[in-house]
Amino acid sequence: MRIQASSAAAGISGRLLGPDVEFDGASFDTRSLIPGQLFVPIVGERNGHEFIGVAREAGAVAHLTSEADPWRKDGTAIEVADTADALMRLAGWARQQLDTTVVGVTGSVGKTSTKDLIAAACSVERKTAANERSFNNEQGLPITILNAPDNTEVLVLEMGMRGFGEITSLCEVARPDIGVVTAVGYSHTGRVGGIDGVAKAKQELVAVLPKSGTAILNADDGRVAAMAKHTDASVLTYGTAANGGGDVRISNLVLDDLARPSFRVDTPWGSGEVRLAISGEHMAMNAAAAIAVAGSVGVSLDAAIAALANAQMSAMRMEVTTAPNGATVINDAYNANPTSMTAALEAVAAMRADRRIAILGLMGELDDEVEGHREVSRIAETLGIQLVATGTDLYGVRSTDNPVGLIGGLGAGDVVLVKASRSAGLERIVAQLLE
Repeated sequence: MRIQASSAAAGISGRLLGPDVEFDGASFDTRSLIPGQLFVPIVGERNGHEFIGVAREAGAVAHLTSEADPWRKDGTAIEVADTADALMRLAGWARQQLDTTVVGVTGSVGKTSTKDLIAAACSVERKTAANERSFNNEQGLPITILNAPDNTEVLVLEMGMRGFGEITSLCEVARPDIGVVTAVGYSHTGRVGGIDGVAKAKQELVAVLPKSGTAILNADDGRVAAMAKHTDASVLTYGTAANGGGDVRISNLVLDDLARPSFRVDTPWGSGEVRLAISGEHMAMNAAAAIAVAGSVGVSLDAAIAALANAQMSAMRMEVTTAPNGATVINDAYNANPTSMTAALEAVAAMRADRRIAILGLMGELDDEVEGHREVSRIAETLGIQLVATGTDLYGVRSTDNPVGLIGGLGAGDVVLVKASRSAGLERIVAQLLE
């Protein structure tokens, strides 16, 4: 968005210092800052004010500040009491200036993939913007709003949750018209007292939707389906015909040798055959949610299906690559919980392979971390997948610091999944496998 600094200052009750300029979007990271943007120095482990000079040299035309700094004397600054709070308030003010349909997406699993698929399905006929990667928190979401082009017609916003009230806070800024809940699973259970607490926290999205809005709910997940009672918005469901279906129904689902799904979809707007270029049976449900959103904003079914056929995921989400030795490597290392682990392992089991291996790391923030990891271990054993643990002994197998060396030579016919919570940083293992 192109915003006048004076208007922004007035919108957040800040004080404009220096000349009035126009900025185009915002960034809190000098490494990705684009010339012409507003720089937002966040005070965390590092004090972002230390990087204002770097930001100005990188092309920032203005910055927020809550401290005295020499740069505001020579440039343009907006003085505020707290930069993180001001970022949220600025995005909330900017949201009111946008004439766009905002789609909020949450869930224990599939948020980012569903966000990516929604953006792909809508962008074919609507000017669409969405979070980069998983910019789904109190910093990433407001940055996404501020960086949305002025002509955006559909803005897709992933919303993360690590505790009660967080989604409500994000919704106060984003004011979603459509809310999508993908699933309730064992993610961040340690912060909300178990899986029912997860459901209560995710429910915050549909609870704030206006009567004119639409809640799009997973009919195959009982906890998600029950959220229909907690919204004033219209409800649109999606699911598999085998489980009773929904308004958007999947049937005749088959997987190819790389576990890429093809299926029939029946919707209020017609029927069609869908083929995805991404692996995992669970991706079919994410695509069904995307079709439901696309239909809700007026995108034709045929156009949405065609767009989904070529849709790609954000990095490190079921990212399938062939190593130089011929092995298939699946980089799903961005995040993990028992629910998403199960889906990834089932995808590996569905692939044509002579040997299937899962290099797994720690899953964080579980209310029962021992049982959560042991359950994943049992599932891997049932599916005939060799589990190699790294960085944790919680799976019940001895951890190794050298999983690539442990599994030995790889070649065509081998499939290797790499997955853990973000803090484990297992993309380094992927890099070794692809060397």
